[in-house]
Formats: sequence, structure tokens, C-alpha cells
Amino acid sequence: MSSAPVAPHAARQQWIGVLARAHRGELSGHEATLRDTEYQLIRVPEIGMTLVRGRMGGTGAPFNVGEMSVTRCVVRLADGRTGYSYLAGRDKAHAELAALADAHLQGPQQARWLSELIEPLARAHAARRAEKDAETAATKVEFFTLVRGED
Repeated sequence: MSSAPVAPHAARQQWIGVLARAHRGELSGHEATLRDTEYQLIRVPEIGMTLVRGRMGGTGAPFNVGEMSVTRCVVRLADGRTGYSYLAGRDKAHAELAALADAHLQGPQQARWLSELIEPLARAHAARRAEKDAETAATKVEFFTLVRGED
């Protein structure tokens, strides 16, 4: 996450995105701390489907690519903070941990959660992304056209 000040809702969007892209194993190390509070499942982790849309060339007319699985969860801590999560895939435990993290991040310990959980998760995602980009770049093919001279 950047050090530039952002609006509260934008900061929350960022950390919810980081939690959704994290691997479950990365969250599991914090599971005991996340669960070490009284909370209620408002919406138990549930699996559903969502339609994925795309655009030809990124700017063309939209078209339906297909459907994908998503898991969502909503929790409420004893003090009333509510945490939400929506993530790709079918991992109910991951969804619950992400919702708990969202709820904790809205409290007085936000700076601690940001530095100990969100920032390392964001760095791990950036490293995975850079590795994938490097693998993709290695397979890039440059096409060119030879111009024939005119007689």
C-alpha cells in the first residue's frame, strides 16, 4: 500500500482487494490472532457464481466470457464492526479470515494490522505478479512486416 493519504473508503477498498488476492496460507499464519475476539457470522461463508465480462481489445463492445466461482462472508465483531469479503474461488475458510481481517482493520489497531498483515500480503502479491509478468515477457513474440520494394 502506498504512503500517500487516501480517503477512508479508498483505503478499505485497497485492503479488501489485498485480502481477496492473498493466498489462504498467507492468512493462516494470522488465523489465531484474527479469531481471538468474539464475533458473529452474519452471512456464513457461501459459494456462488458470478458472470465475468470482457471487452475485445480492452475497449470494444462488452461480451460474456463465462462464469466463475466466488465465495463471500460477512462477520460482526462484538463491538459492532462489520467485515466483508468476496473472493474468487471456493475457499470458505479464506473468506471468513478475510472478513475478520476487514473488521479488525476498521478498529483502533488499524496501523498494526496494516503493517503486520496487509503490507506483507501486498508485497507477496506484487512479487507473484512480477514473476508472472517476467514469465509472460519471456514468451513474447515480436512480429514485423518486410516492405517489398516497388519496381
